[in-house]
Amino acid sequence: MVLCQGGEAAAVPAASGKEPEVPLSREDGAGQPCLCPAPGMEAVGAEERRVCGCCSGMSWPRCCKAPGTKKKAACPGLGLFYTVLSAFLFSVASLFLKKIEDVHSVEVSAFRCVFQMAFVLPGLIYYKTGFLGPKGKRIFLFFRGFLGSSAMILLYYAFQVMPLADATVITFSSPVFTSLLAWIFLKEKYSIWDLLFTLFAITGVVLIARPPFLFGSNVTGIEGSYTDHLKGTIAAITSTVSAALTFVILRKVGKSVHYFLSIWYYAVIGLIGCVIALFVMNEWRLPYCGKDRVLLILIGLLGLGGQIFLTKALQIEKAGPVAIMKTMDVVFAFILQILFLNHLPTWWTVGGALCVVASSCGTAIRKWRQSLKKAKQNEI
Repeated sequence: MVLCQGGEAAAVPAASGKEPEVPLSREDGAGQPCLCPAPGMEAVGAEERRVCGCCSGMSWPRCCKAPGTKKKAACPGLGLFYTVLSAFLFSVASLFLKKIEDVHSVEVSAFRCVFQMAFVLPGLIYYKTGFLGPKGKRIFLFFRGFLGSSAMILLYYAFQVMPLADATVITFSSPVFTSLLAWIFLKEKYSIWDLLFTLFAITGVVLIARPPFLFGSNVTGIEGSYTDHLKGTIAAITSTVSAALTFVILRKVGKSVHYFLSIWYYAVIGLIGCVIALFVMNEWRLPYCGKDRVLLILIGLLGLGGQIFLTKALQIEKAGPVAIMKTMDVVFAFILQILFLNHLPTWWTVGGALCVVASSCGTAIRKWRQSLKKAKQNEI
């Protein structure tokens, strides 16, 4: 997300020789008049500067009460709308992934990385971030790229070999694992509530995986053989843990690295890894069917659009509500699976989804309340 740098510019005398102007003091009492100087009023004193007293120190011509100035109205709920739209785009991309027949998941990931590189490259040039990043942060960026791209590849494999809703639900346990790993590596607080949410998430994953030693050998409601279902479950869990480690690394790096550079490492390392893996597995080939080629392009565009809208949502809305609203991914996955894949989810999947969504929402709400409490303490 784009970081805006604020700050007052130093007052510099104008070319006409007039002295700079001093800010007028702000009055916070009710009914105080606007302290904006009238048009044409000249500065008084050698260090004076015209600043509006009613608009948090903005220079007068940009004051909300200045003649002819319109105040931009905020659109409530826009960030949550962006989140729902992002969830829908990601879900449709997952549906298209299951519709592709002759393309390996690693090759799909490679195409996704190419689209991301094409999007991020102009941003790197515009913001002049460079391509390697600060020396002390490069190792973190490397692991961010490696783990992030691995999570994407494993998730795409899970989508191809197991029901869409099952794989989507498992990935929603990521916030719970993030809290656990942040406690281990970053020494962040981990309470009894976090432990409870972790157990809920694990219970949901078990209900979806349905291991034979707990549920018997006759497992219903899966796609293909149980061996593929188990492989997909392991891939989805590994993807979730990798994504959680990625979030921990991003917290460690903080705002010292531009987010475009972080995505750049993700795309470049992911593309290199995908190409190597494809040659080793001898799976690299262009799709024979024109439909698969179109779906590949759509997956790249939809994935990119989903990332853009999610980033915009986080720019204008708090992370807690965004994380809660992002559970719409699960809802869309169930709907698309029923409508377009003719696969009704089992009650085991529904129960697992409720456990995972409850744990993810609980974690998000708890983190949100903690951030609000910390913000109030900082204000005091």
